[in-house]
Amino acid sequence: MPPGRHHRGPHHGRARGRRRTEGGAWDVDAPIARFVEPATLLALRRGPSHGYELADAVAEIAGLDVDYGNLYRLLRFLEADEMVTSEWNDELPGRSKRVYELTPQGAELLDAWVTALESTQERIAAFLRTYREGTS
Repeated sequence: MPPGRHHRGPHHGRARGRRRTEGGAWDVDAPIARFVEPATLLALRRGPSHGYELADAVAEIAGLDVDYGNLYRLLRFLEADEMVTSEWNDELPGRSKRVYELTPQGAELLDAWVTALESTQERIAAFLRTYREGTS
């Protein structure tokens, strides 16, 4: 690649997370990477839950549309890392459901997420203050 040129990757010609609308205004998506994980841990802090309940709780907590496949993959990773445990429950209405529960290690991870999110919130607040000071 010639000096001064930068590889743009698979999104050549467009930036991820922003685009112009037909009216010419900017449409910007500012996602919070991996926010489903702390929201899932927080939902499980309320008590044991199965997948569909967790998806609803995550949507409520984080305002996110939850993809069930991604949620179940996340739950398997969290279980492999001993952040959650699960067992089949035949006593709930309908067919048997796998019920997940937060472990003490998962509670520690949730605490770490809260610390990281508080730091991010402070950085975002500082950015917004600087922006507003420059526009008044």
